[in-house]
Amino acid sequence: MFSLDEDDEGEISVGESSDAEREMTPDIPKAPSVKTFDDGGDFEGASDVDQGTLRAFVVAVVYANAAVLLVALGPMVWFFEGWSRAGPALLVAGLLAGVRTYQTYRSWRRSQGEADESESDPPEEADDTDADSTADPPEA
Repeated sequence: MFSLDEDDEGEISVGESSDAEREMTPDIPKAPSVKTFDDGGDFEGASDVDQGTLRAFVVAVVYANAAVLLVALGPMVWFFEGWSRAGPALLVAGLLAGVRTYQTYRSWRRSQGEADESESDPPEEADDTDADSTADPPEA
């Protein structure tokens, strides 16, 4: 019925793409390399970050995690366990941790603004004429 080549008789190519499929398939793009802090395993890349920024980030992350945990846990223990004192206390502590997170962020932003201003503005020289005009006149 069908004329089969004797070499390919009974063989089926499964999982192999044909020449036409290979021509139509796009090339797989290469992912760019990204430098991470843990390239060497000892966080030597973390020294590139400003110490004030790194400290503010770590403190804000700790406060934010505590806020999320306590704000979620407080109402649950209040409702499900009936702890009418511990539940609201946990909720309030979580809200305070959230406020502290915001304060840490605002403090960091303010310090960044001051650092930017000090880098961009030249130091102002003292003007002696203003100091003399505001001083008390000498007594006779």
